[in-house]
Parts: sequence; C-alpha cells; structure tokens
Amino acid sequence: MSITAQEQNLGRKVIYQIYPKSFYDSNGDGIGDLQGIIAKIPYLKKLNIDMIWFNPFFVSPQNDNGYDIADYYQVDPLFGTMADFEELAQKLSALNISIMLDMVFNHCSTSHPWFQKALAGDPKYRAYFYIRPPKQDGTAPTNWQSKFGGSAWGKFGTSSDYYLHLYDPTQADLDWHNPDVRQEAAKIVNFWRKKGVKGFRFDVINVTGKQTILRDSTDPLQEKKLYTDTPVVHTYLKELNQASFGQDPEIVTVGEMSSTTVANSIAYTQPQNHELSMVFTFHHLKVDYQNGNKWQTVPFDFMKLKKLLFEWQHELDLHGGWNALFWNNHDQPRALNRFGDVHKYREKSAEMLALALHLLRGTPFIYQGEELGMTDPTYSKISSYHDIETRNAYHELLQAGYPAQKAFKAVSLKSRDNSRTPMQWTAAKYAGFSQVKPWLLPSNQATINVAHELADGEIFAFYQKLIKLRKTEDIIAGGHFEALFATHPQVFAYRRFLEEEQLIVLANFYGKETVVKLPPALRGTFKLLLANYPIPSYSAVPAQIKLRPYEALAFKLIL
Repeated sequence: MSITAQEQNLGRKVIYQIYPKSFYDSNGDGIGDLQGIIAKIPYLKKLNIDMIWFNPFFVSPQNDNGYDIADYYQVDPLFGTMADFEELAQKLSALNISIMLDMVFNHCSTSHPWFQKALAGDPKYRAYFYIRPPKQDGTAPTNWQSKFGGSAWGKFGTSSDYYLHLYDPTQADLDWHNPDVRQEAAKIVNFWRKKGVKGFRFDVINVTGKQTILRDSTDPLQEKKLYTDTPVVHTYLKELNQASFGQDPEIVTVGEMSSTTVANSIAYTQPQNHELSMVFTFHHLKVDYQNGNKWQTVPFDFMKLKKLLFEWQHELDLHGGWNALFWNNHDQPRALNRFGDVHKYREKSAEMLALALHLLRGTPFIYQGEELGMTDPTYSKISSYHDIETRNAYHELLQAGYPAQKAFKAVSLKSRDNSRTPMQWTAAKYAGFSQVKPWLLPSNQATINVAHELADGEIFAFYQKLIKLRKTEDIIAGGHFEALFATHPQVFAYRRFLEEEQLIVLANFYGKETVVKLPPALRGTFKLLLANYPIPSYSAVPAQIKLRPYEALAFKLIL
C-alpha cells in the first residue's frame, strides 16, 4: 500500500513553533518582534523545517499574551508593522518555509470593537456574545468556573447582565450559534490567506460548541462536557472549511482540541469530512497530574503515557485520521523537565524524546529551544512569573491552606511561563535575546544556548537528522503503526510498516539500563537509521538489545 495524498502532504512536514514575544528582540525593548524573527531566518533554514506556527502577534492588550485579540487584521505595534509581516512572509517563502497563524476564535478581547459596541447597546453586537441575565437571586447565570480560576461570568458593563468568559475576564466568549460570528471568522482567515499564509492553528476551537441554553453543572468533569467537543463543532468546522481555507488544498490546519476523544479527532481529521488537517490533543501531557489536578506534584505515569500514545496512534491510523505530534508548546512546561533528566542526561534524554516522537505517524511540531535541549527556568519567587494562570493558581493554593513554599513548588513545575522564557542565543546576561532586561528572564543560558549548541552540541544536529529522515523515508511519512512491548516498564517501542518495509523504534525512558528481547519477526538484516549512542556493529538485529540510560534507536529491517 503506497502512501496517500494526505500522508504526502502532511507526513513529510515538520512545523516549528515560534513564540514571537520570546524569540529575538531587534529594537531593544525587551520583547521579541517580527524583525527579530527575520534576523534569525538563517538559523531556521539551517534546521530545515517546512512551516512556522506563530503565536498571535495581532493587536492585543496582552492580558493573556496575545490570546486576547482586539484587532484580527493588524499587527500589534509591540511586534512591528504589517510591512514587517509582509517582509517576513516573502523571505520565508523564498526559502520554501510557509507560515501558520494562530486564530483565536472562541473569544476576543473585551477591548475589541465588537464587545465595545455590545456594551454601548448595539443589538447586532450583543448577539456576538453570551450575554445573559442573572438568576432570580442575582447571582451569575450558571455556576461555571473559568479555566483561569473564579467564576466564568463577568458583569456586563453597568447593567445587571453578565457575559461569559471561560478564560480571563478580558476574554469574552463569542457565540458561534450566530452566523455573523462564523462569517467574521471566515473573513479573517481569508484576509490572511491573501497575505500568503498557508497554515492556520485554531485555538481551543472545540470549546465553541456551547448550547443556546446554558445550564448549571453538577461537577467539574460534567461541566466541561456542557460546552466542549460537542457535535455542533463538526458543523462549524465544515462551514469554516468551505468558506475559507478549504478552497486551497495546500493549506494545513490544526485544531487545538480541549478534552477531546479519539472518535471526534478521527472525524475532525478524516479528509473526506472536510474539517481540519490534524488536531492537537493533550491527554499524554496530563500523565503527571494527580486525579486530573495540574497543580499536584507527582512523577509522570509512564505506563499511562504509553497507553495513551499507542491508542491514539493505532486508532487514527486505522480510521484515516491525522495527529499533530508534540511534547512542548507555549502552554506547557518543558517536556525535558517532565520526562527526561535535565541534570545527568540532558542531551541523551532530549534526543530520546525527539526520536520517540518524530518517528510516529503524524506531523511533528518543534517548539523553539527544544532543538537545543532548553529547560525550565530556575526562578525562586512568584513575582518572576507573568502568566495569569500561574499567579491565580498560586494564590488559590495559598487560600486552600498550602504553605507558600509548597504552593510555589507546585506552580513552578507546571507554569506556562516555563516554556516562554527567551530563546537562548548566547551565554550573555540576557541570553543574546535582547540588550536590555527582557519581559521574562532566562536563567541557564550560560550552559544552554544556540552559539554553544551549533559549535559543540549534539542535540541540534540530531534534530536535523530526524527532519531529513521524515523527508526521505516513505515509511516515516506514511507508514502504519503497531505498538511493541506494551507492558515493558521502561521502554517505549513501536513498529512502522509500509508495503515490504518495517521500521523498529526503541526508546528507554529512564536513566538506568534495561534489556529488550526481540521476537524472531523483528530480527534480521537491518539498516540503522538513527541512534543517540554509538551502537555495537551487529551483522543482524540480535535476540536482545541492551538499552543504556535514555538510549533511543531506529532501524529498518531489510527483507
């Protein structure tokens, strides 16, 4: 079976994520900007990625670092100008690197003209939002909680009404039942398509599926189901696809799917459904939560991690869906701190995580600094963090009776700011990111930085090899998936297969040696594709392989 058109288009791509605020400051204000990204294009080309996903740089009050958008059509002066964007797009296109923009359509800033017109009493724009009267006792319309803490309802101006904000109070949820809202979304996508944009990432897009009549919840888990991943989301996506990005078969789309299911994700991404190219799902990044609580400090559950990744790989492969592959993004602490060993085996565990992920079926995403083995910052006080969620969680833990030290440890391990620290270009005081104090401080640039990595490191070169393999090996781009050694307590392993080819991947997730015994079907003459340690000169795959701490290797059986 040869690879499909979808696999040809998506399976060969590698997408790099840039958090513009933290990539490179070109004008000395401590904040990254578009000209800073332009200055670093040679570095991005060296990595040989195909597309860059940019977090929002639109006009915004920056209460949630740009995810509170006040104008979807303009570049915020904090980051530059539309001319800067056009220059960036042109220079990237000349190097065959496409742009993916972040579309935040579940909510907009309360500073947006739509919300301001609603506040002024314009009935057209009131209908853009979930504005509801209070209950008879004067309390909020429902008992829903904001994902950033506190009630999900805010007072609507000086009236007795409330407006819904599932996130920060300055992020008002848009009512997708209103066709005018859906048309606005398509109009925005088409505006950026005309600017040459070839990719769109849709922020928390499956939270748009709320009911027209909003009801109280009985518990937090049931509450999510009242507005998340409901059937109408498929209807909305089909309509948006037809009205905008679906008119260009080359466009790549990814939906951030909160608390989604395998079945829904298959439906979102099957080509015949005309919804999205792929989905971001987060189940595998909650394996160090205790009973679903992000702020508990527990070791990650390796067996649960394996089970989740195996299930999603198998089911999406079986039914023709497509997944985005990632360990890191702007909303997660660094995976290296969570699943690797940043002290004793930083390089090897970084490479192991990369190999284990990049050879799976799907489209891999690299978050800035991941290719250097960047780690979480080592802050010592809560004032070092800027993230709304982090600060709110810290104060909630204090109110719940946590000692300050314990509360700080909990948020320091899981803060979204852990991945938002400036890109570390050099060992200088501000990591070569800026000449002045940056908006968020780096902390270990003396040992981890681009200059050192390109001169003497091994992780960046390892990523280059992984990217080359994806572009040259059909079995990686479009091969099928089978889990291996599902019960092994240390090893993450799988087989990819396509026509007569077989690819075997073995990854030791721990800092101690272990042994894998291979059945006869997985032995034979082989070609080593990549390994993060020198391996013995086998004439054929042996009956058992000893894996060193965080060792990972991939070999192709030659039949």
